[in-house]
Amino acid sequence: MKKFTYEEIAAERFSAEQLKHLERFPVYAICENVRSAFNVGSMFRTADGARMAKLYLTGYTPFPPHKDIEKTALGSTQTVPWEYAKNSSAIIDTLKSKGITICAVEHTDKSIPHYDFSPALFPVCFIVGNEISGVMEESIAKADCAIEIPMYGVKQSLNAANAFSIVAFEMIEILLRNKK
Repeated sequence: MKKFTYEEIAAERFSAEQLKHLERFPVYAICENVRSAFNVGSMFRTADGARMAKLYLTGYTPFPPHKDIEKTALGSTQTVPWEYAKNSSAIIDTLKSKGITICAVEHTDKSIPHYDFSPALFPVCFIVGNEISGVMEESIAKADCAIEIPMYGVKQSLNAANAFSIVAFEMIEILLRNKK
């Protein structure tokens, strides 16, 4: 086994210019009141790696340009479509009017494990909330569904950026698996 160099890996990837012309997966995300700029940067990096359609940053979530976002985003703020809005509610309403399923990433009385998400619900926008309080009640009330990441230890949740990454790549995997 030989580990690839950065140059070997980069040679197999799209350039930022090529990415502008590629179709994106129909997966959107709302980052709602995420406190940490480092988490936001990580979410941008994941959204780039998953070729997600768009990120919506809402509430007091920091947004570019921001040095701490860039520290973890590593340039992906330039390759991921994004928008800032003060309120999640208007974004949710707009996306729903376009036929996009809204899915809260939250433990609720009706949430299902993330890996059981239905491919019939695409296109989808998932909402990741604040690191402490999670997704706002108002957003949960507007959501079409809720998914959770099962926890098997003492802690009830993961870091917001980690949860974002798990859900983003699970959504892409569900899409790709069902295209076969």
